Amino acid sequence: MDMFSALIASFRQIAETGGPVVVVLMGVAVLTLAVAIYKVWQFWRSAVGRHKALTEAVEAWDRGDRPVAREALGRSKSYLAPVIKMAMVSNGKGSGAGVERLQAEAETRFAKLETGFRLLDSVAQLAPLLGLFGTVLGMIEAFRSLQAAGSQVDPSILAGGIWVALLTTAVGLVVAMPTALILSWLEQRMEAERVIADKAILTVLNPSNDVPAPAAATTSPTPEMVAAHG
Repeated sequence: MDMFSALIASFRQIAETGGPVVVVLMGVAVLTLAVAIYKVWQFWRSAVGRHKALTEAVEAWDRGDRPVAREALGRSKSYLAPVIKMAMVSNGKGSGAGVERLQAEAETRFAKLETGFRLLDSVAQLAPLLGLFGTVLGMIEAFRSLQAAGSQVDPSILAGGIWVALLTTAVGLVVAMPTALILSWLEQRMEAERVIADKAILTVLNPSNDVPAPAAATTSPTPEMVAAHG
């Protein structure tokens, strides 16, 4: 409890020293942290990156083992499982329209997982600019105080004003850098998910074992057959 109180007191002191810009940046930091935690939970709940059973189902379907493929797909908790099930129900009819429909279904699920990416991107780009804006305001205030001092200039007035002004830039960078790292990791995961989904859809619709059956061999007429028809 004492540690929590000390943390609150530190944040309050920073807010009072940095002014309204720092307060806004601290609010943005709390919002960004909440979004990041939600995205990690959403990825875990959707089994992003955990496609072992799904991969087994696709591989079994590719080699023609349909019962094993359906059993493995039933064990999968991946958010892509319904899309692959639709591909299997289509019975391997890999027409252009069928592929586009399945890819659209996958993109719908990708869009849900990518909700919040725009907010994180905006924070990563605007937080440093907001911090710089606070620094400019702080410098203006520092030089105004220096001018008001007149001939009795105290270097500590300017130094203190600059220190407070630069605090907003530091807070802006502290908010922006982790946000950019989190967003980069999330985007990298989604790129890998798209590759997995495309490969699985195309494999199910065009399995390697799905080859035309060989034509029936023709037999040469035997002498008995010729005599029978003679």
